[in-house]
Amino acid sequence: NYVFSGNGSTRRRRTESAQRAEDPLGHTSQVVAAFRVFQQELDTKHDKYERLVKLSRDITIESKRTIFLLHRVTSVPNVEEVLNEADAKLDGVRQKIGQVAEELRGEDLHQFHKAFTSGVQEYVEAVSFHHFIRHRILISLEEINARLVFVKEEKLETKTPPLGHLLLVTPTDYLLGVADLTGELMRMCISSVGNGDMDTPFELSSFLRDIHDGFSYIGNMGPYEVSKKLHTLRQSLGKVEDACYMLRVRGSEIPKHMLADVLSSRTALLDHDEGVS
Repeated sequence: NYVFSGNGSTRRRRTESAQRAEDPLGHTSQVVAAFRVFQQELDTKHDKYERLVKLSRDITIESKRTIFLLHRVTSVPNVEEVLNEADAKLDGVRQKIGQVAEELRGEDLHQFHKAFTSGVQEYVEAVSFHHFIRHRILISLEEINARLVFVKEEKLETKTPPLGHLLLVTPTDYLLGVADLTGELMRMCISSVGNGDMDTPFELSSFLRDIHDGFSYIGNMGPYEVSKKLHTLRQSLGKVEDACYMLRVRGSEIPKHMLADVLSSRTALLDHDEGVS
């Protein structure tokens, strides 16, 4: 019995020595406790970032579906019906943005901005496209942000007023969304010609020229991403102006049912030339 007890004591001493060698500070030290707090904070932020990325992906998908739906206005007799359906889809997108705003409550927006910026830009593109089709003007940043105020109703027993929270679209995200809008307007121009509408291309050309002038005032003084989009904007404007030229100069020479094919071929040729250059 004595020998067994002695061997057990020796084993315990060796185990304790090995543990001290592996963790000389000890599990209860203040340094380790502090780093555990840091680990928990970083894990929490990482989980929140991943949730925001997923929400941004959902916002992007639904916004693209809304844009695809809005392109039908060039080929349907009842435009208002399409716009109302798009309104319902945009309401669903805003609910997703409300979840983003809820995640960001009490947080520094700039720490998580990269996680959801692509979704916000796609939403700006969709809502500005919808607004242009209905009102023929560009929606302002203030109008977009006014629709992104979300109210959280409290329980009926409490007499506290509803809590409001919002997600402000930054000026950079707004400009990038508007720059992407020009590509959709260029596609709308080609579709309008294919459906026999010869007035919309000239209206779009004037509108795109105004947007281009606005971006030109910013130039290289604005954010880097905005200056990169300026090239794409110029391409879209050039294609719409080329379509207007074709309609004005050669419209009487080409049958109306062939104009869309001619313009599409012309646009593809311009894309190829720009790629080669």
